[in-house]
Amino acid sequence: MNKIIITNNPLIKEKFESTYEVELCHEDYIGVLEIVRDKIHLGHELLSHPLAGSIKPNETPYRTILISKEKEQLDIKSLTLIESAIVTTRKFINNRPTPDWNSIALYDFQTVDLSLIENMLNNLI
Repeated sequence: MNKIIITNNPLIKEKFESTYEVELCHEDYIGVLEIVRDKIHLGHELLSHPLAGSIKPNETPYRTILISKEKEQLDIKSLTLIESAIVTTRKFINNRPTPDWNSIALYDFQTVDLSLIENMLNNLI
């Protein structure tokens, strides 16, 4: 199955742009989720969980999500999952906003996000 990677993590773009279609967006965490939600409405399907990993949505500014390249009918399971992820993320951020991390911490979060997506891609092959 062909995949599209939606991310706000520049390390993902660098690593995968030659092998996958990568959409680097300049949004925050919730913005990435909303972009994915809009693509699901267009018929794309979620291929990775939107809240994958052990880092809470209000702790990291980075999120990478895999979706199908092909468009089909609206996938209700994908839509329900992304909508739930948006609600959960808003709760976390409203409770405690994402800190203004220094560049070293931001790079660490990018690296963790890269590791998560590498594992997901390996499991989907």
